[in-house]
Amino acid sequence: MSDSEQSVTHTIEPTDRVATLVDDLTAEEKLSLVRGAVDPEGNATGYLPGVERLDVPELRLADGPLGVRTEESATAFPASLALASTFDPALARRQGEAMGAEAKARDQDVLLGPGLNLIRVPHCGRTFEYYSEDPILTGAFAGAAVAGIQSTGVVATPKHYVANNQETRRASVSAAVDQRVLRELYLPGFHDAVDAGARSLMTAYNRVNGTYMSEQRHLLGDVLKGEWGFEGFVVSDWFGTESAQRAANGGLDVEMPGVSLEEQFASMGMDPSAVADEMDPEIAEGMPDIGAGGHFADDLLDAVAAGDLLEARLDDMVARVLSAIEWAGLLDDRRDSGTDDELADEPEHRDLARTIATRGTVLLKNEDALPLDDDASVAVVGPNVDEAILGGGGSSETTPFDETSPVEGITARADGDVAVARGLAPVESVSMFDGMLGGDDAASEADEEPDPEIDAAVAAASEADAAVVFVRDAATEAADRDTIALPGEQDALVERVAAANDDTIVVLNTSGPVELPWREDVAAVVSQWYPGQSHGESIAAVLYGDADPGGRLPVTFAPEDAYPADTAEQFPGVDDVAEYSEGLLVGYRHFDATDAEPTYPFGHGHSYASFAYEDLAVEGETVSVTVSNESERAGREVVQAYVDAPDAPDDLERPPRELAAFEAVAIEAGETVTVELTLDDRALGRYDAADGWTIDDGRFTVAVGRSSRDLRLSADIER
Repeated sequence: MSDSEQSVTHTIEPTDRVATLVDDLTAEEKLSLVRGAVDPEGNATGYLPGVERLDVPELRLADGPLGVRTEESATAFPASLALASTFDPALARRQGEAMGAEAKARDQDVLLGPGLNLIRVPHCGRTFEYYSEDPILTGAFAGAAVAGIQSTGVVATPKHYVANNQETRRASVSAAVDQRVLRELYLPGFHDAVDAGARSLMTAYNRVNGTYMSEQRHLLGDVLKGEWGFEGFVVSDWFGTESAQRAANGGLDVEMPGVSLEEQFASMGMDPSAVADEMDPEIAEGMPDIGAGGHFADDLLDAVAAGDLLEARLDDMVARVLSAIEWAGLLDDRRDSGTDDELADEPEHRDLARTIATRGTVLLKNEDALPLDDDASVAVVGPNVDEAILGGGGSSETTPFDETSPVEGITARADGDVAVARGLAPVESVSMFDGMLGGDDAASEADEEPDPEIDAAVAAASEADAAVVFVRDAATEAADRDTIALPGEQDALVERVAAANDDTIVVLNTSGPVELPWREDVAAVVSQWYPGQSHGESIAAVLYGDADPGGRLPVTFAPEDAYPADTAEQFPGVDDVAEYSEGLLVGYRHFDATDAEPTYPFGHGHSYASFAYEDLAVEGETVSVTVSNESERAGREVVQAYVDAPDAPDDLERPPRELAAFEAVAIEAGETVTVELTLDDRALGRYDAADGWTIDDGRFTVAVGRSSRDLRLSADIER
């Protein structure tokens, strides 16, 4: 069977209105609906011009994993990793609703998010944009975010489909991964997003088993559009196509931005060859080739004319786009231009950003140092304490209306004296855009100031009741972190301050896990990730006990050499092939299977309250457990259920335990609640190449507790 004969499978059945439009379009008009063009308003990340003759409106697409990225300010939400740390998908839905509303107010019709690639290696430069190392947790947040965005009439675009788990050579590397591993780890989040109704989906730059994702007929056609029944349109990542014919036949519906990277630079008045020569080498490794993209404009209609692409396939591409436009109501109501009021700082969205940052804060260690007394004298130390860490670099960058730094938040909250001593020069943020375009040559105020000294920070800490040291890393799209150690002399700063003050608290503002060589020497460790615009006020609320640290780890903390995928063949790959030879043993699965000791395990996090577990029962698909708050203050608990198949044959190679369900609950002081969790087929099953999802006969052990390593109760069930 030829490419063209296969290319018309898995088509949608459009409404009569859309079918009529498709019939009335000329070939050139069809092309205009499946390839990007320049937004005349210059405010969209991607743009389809519509067809004025038939009253088909334009379609604008905006970046949006952490907030709506346009020329206007918008709410800068915490990193997706912080959101997932709440273990509360309802917050993801609320954030999706807020971002959808802000996108709509800015005349954007499609939001390019959520990002939901699994965290396979902690070095990944976009770890902060993703949810977790676990597919169940990822899928719950993916589905909730999609539902929230689309409740506003804005199209959600989960990305990057699929196995885009590194930024190094992301536009060329091939993930060599078998089908069972794809099905059990890397695909479920996308399946959950599709089940939630996603009307669009973005392909990754990388290849999977040798084929570019924009051309992956099996994963785009057979799985996504066939098995899962996806009726939306598939859009390329920007400049992420290598061929019009192969991509269209493979299942890609829309090419963005519609020109090659070379043409994009030229349109900006830049010499493409000079840009390529001057690009930061590390960023260049994560970018598409200068000639990538722009193939639909040149070759798509020629492929139809030559019979290499059937017109029925082109019609289905167009019908999918028009169906999304119809779903969004744009065929009936031409877009109203937003008012100044609609673009204003929304108090509800500001409160939500603060709530997510607070609830996503993970208390990793606490030796009675927290919460701080109101009147305690505090030394606030760290190279970036006077700025809010909004996020990492790249397409998720957002400009907020307002932001609060750690110094501002703590100073506003404290009754006692607050001394500020940075100790080190600022850790500079990094951005894909700076690496591509040269960045800003103007010297910052920090560059003009003399470097602060660690001795001054140590002196301030020695005179305070408590020292709070803020440390950070710097991550960006298009580049992976070389190491998960903190950059610069921050480890030395922590060690010196801890030696001067027994109540030293370290706050981690990082893109993902980092090494903590000093953790035994400090009194408390708090992970706040990239907290967004409410950095200062949210961390102050947790440090002073106004809010419980409700977060739990969605990713394992461990020494760098203890993670799986620790060979060059696995990451970043050799000869542009990354071998996923660790199979199912990613994240906590690896640590549990090998008995390697994590620094802090998946699901870990302390509350200011203490909880007891009793009366575990499993009936059918329902797991119930009684949880009591035994303390004198309210707290938040995340009840986690894990499943093991102890009688499974060795050749099935099941991980020792896998997250099956979870629930975040607020429990008042002295209160007892019953928490019910649901075990679906995927929680008990495995993927079989011949039979699909399969639940084997035999015994399963269901264990509940506070983390993958802190399981309080267990029960055996038979299936």
